[in-house]
Amino acid sequence: MRTRRKVFAYITRGPEDQKELLVFEHQGEPEAGLQVPGGTIEEGEMLIDALYREVQEETGLPRAVLEFVGKVHKYNYYPDQQEDKVYERNIFHFEYTGERVDYWEHTIVSDGQDNGRTFMFHWEPVAHCPKLAADQDAALELME
Repeated sequence: MRTRRKVFAYITRGPEDQKELLVFEHQGEPEAGLQVPGGTIEEGEMLIDALYREVQEETGLPRAVLEFVGKVHKYNYYPDQQEDKVYERNIFHFEYTGERVDYWEHTIVSDGQDNGRTFMFHWEPVAHCPKLAADQDAALELME
């Protein structure tokens, strides 16, 4: 069994009692569900480099508007209870410090499978966040 290493970013904004989480949907692919930015760590890539690369590729946000808060959690995820497939998930927290924008779309330009896909971003209240695809919300309550 090969473990695939992944990074995910919980990007939040607002005061503690009104904290919101950045989420996205795939344009034209509602079955993909609501997600947070993230992806696969490439062979030989440092974990932190993969994190910043994935966030920039998927959101289009410049690094300057993201304040690194820290690592939230690391755990193994078994999709659909398949014992032969495991993903090591590394979840990090960023605070968004940029201008208030409630919705935007970003088209991916990369060498990966998401190239050409358009993601539609918006914010959801952390306290009442809808269920995220593939249990990506599993560590939300561990966020500082």
